[in-house]
Amino acid sequence: MRSSARHKRFKLKSEINVVPYIDVMLVLLIIFMVTAPMLNANVDVNLPQANAKSLHDKKDPVIVSVDSQGQMYLTLGTEKKEPIDADALKVKVSAFVQQNPDVSVLVAGDRDGKYQGVYQVLALLQQAGVAKVGLMSAPESGNPNGRP
Repeated sequence: MRSSARHKRFKLKSEINVVPYIDVMLVLLIIFMVTAPMLNANVDVNLPQANAKSLHDKKDPVIVSVDSQGQMYLTLGTEKKEPIDADALKVKVSAFVQQNPDVSVLVAGDRDGKYQGVYQVLALLQQAGVAKVGLMSAPESGNPNGRP
């Protein structure tokens, strides 16, 4: 009898105590509620200047320029910069890259232009079959505010 009474008194529970987990969950909820509004802060970005090394390529790169109005210009190798539309850009760059697969393709966006123009050029270059695209920037002028 003694062993059965002892066995009933020290019976193991197979339940999980969830109270500590609820406490941790509430603390995490409060932390996320406090930090979430801080993540949506807008940041002014001034991209065109960088203190990066210049690329030294053996071949002249293909340069697609976008001015502040969104007009595209194409420079193939040593040729002059010429205005171009979207369809002609795809055709010419695709043909040039197929002939010279190792050539660098660079996009030069105007500092005061809209990002939409640069994004459109990147999409057109992808459709033309260009695997790698670089973004051009001007070297830093040393001014603290970035303006010349």
